[in-house]
Amino acid sequence: MKKIPRMMAAVLALVMLLSLAGCGSSDGKTHLSFQIWDTNQRPGMEAMCAAYTAQHPDVVIDVQVVSWGEYWTKLEAAAESNTLPDIFWMHTNQLLYYADFGMLADVTNLYDDVESGYYQNHFSEISLGNISGSDGRYYGVPKDKDVGVLVYNKEMFDAAGVPYPDDDWTWDDLQEASQKIHDATGNYGYMAHMDDQLGYWSYLYANGGYALTADRTTCGYDQPGGKEAFTFYINMQKENWCPDQTFFTQNGAGSTFWSERGAMFQEGSWSLLSAIEDYPELRGKWDIAKLPKAPNPVHTEESLDVDGRACMSNGLCYSTGAHNKRLDVVLDVIKFFGTEEANIIQGNSGAAIPAYLGTEESWRTAFEQFGSPINLDIIFDSFDFAVQVPFNSASPRWKSQVADVLSQIYAGNQEVSSGLDKMAEVVNYETARKLAGN
Repeated sequence: MKKIPRMMAAVLALVMLLSLAGCGSSDGKTHLSFQIWDTNQRPGMEAMCAAYTAQHPDVVIDVQVVSWGEYWTKLEAAAESNTLPDIFWMHTNQLLYYADFGMLADVTNLYDDVESGYYQNHFSEISLGNISGSDGRYYGVPKDKDVGVLVYNKEMFDAAGVPYPDDDWTWDDLQEASQKIHDATGNYGYMAHMDDQLGYWSYLYANGGYALTADRTTCGYDQPGGKEAFTFYINMQKENWCPDQTFFTQNGAGSTFWSERGAMFQEGSWSLLSAIEDYPELRGKWDIAKLPKAPNPVHTEESLDVDGRACMSNGLCYSTGAHNKRLDVVLDVIKFFGTEEANIIQGNSGAAIPAYLGTEESWRTAFEQFGSPINLDIIFDSFDFAVQVPFNSASPRWKSQVADVLSQIYAGNQEVSSGLDKMAEVVNYETARKLAGN
């Protein structure tokens, strides 16, 4: 092995010293990095950090935005080299992967000195499910929560003489309205693109199906409720009022809606404010409604009590590395992020609904400057039938494989029923492998 020259060794030692002390520590302050992936949420995150540093002037927090496409590649590389950002967002797709490998700090007892049962008292069951590791411990502080809703173009409904969607709407009404709108305007009706959280999962659960059993060990795509829901959802692309998957791959459901070529699609609550800001010419032309109900849901032991209606709910959390050299300071910051004060600050930014129970209404304030052009009550009502986004420790392994099979179904190269059997086999196989430690 070649020896490092003395001068180079000195430089490396200095670099290592600075990295341990914190970037830019010559000013005597503790500098922390905070990595996120959504530019729209940067102002809210920076406002929270400012509130913390106002009380702790010896701490500096740098919010860094990395695109979703790069985020997980960089995070995994950082985890392998023990250079994780001081604070970072964690998604349910990846939480168990990182937690099970001991990469995330356990924050289960973070609030023990504040209040007994702090997490249970201030966060929903879904939020707690989003931060729980395979061992039942918590590996992040809940950040936000969301739901999917039906976004619709009021002008197209008016042109077709179709009443706006209401609480009684079913899948049958969705299809009938889509056909009438297409016949009257030439535009697409409901745009059923290939997506899980903002697509087929809500139909799956509404129909009494399920992606994973309650213990997260077995897939239900091949069960009756699942096959009926998937068949309905996939077959919508065979109608003249719904584009096919090739179209969606090239254009996107959202882009088609906002260019006024489609009447309806499913969107997440986190995107509504940016839609109002980005398309000022469409304000007053569109609104939101609850997702339609399954007309005849299948009831089994695994079915959730959703009474034919469901929407998916997910939520991020604030995490840090288990081996962070400034863990005491970082945990204090994350602890603040989980307070009522910090959640209201985040809510006021309008980008995401805060997870802390009782602070959700702060999210409305960002819409008031536009005269509240959409019915935000729909969002809060939708939490009544929200279902936690399904995931397990093997999700990073099976999600892309399931998407590949589903793509073959949409392309007509795989029959729906047998394709769903194959999708279930993939999930079950990868889950069993992960549980076995392989």
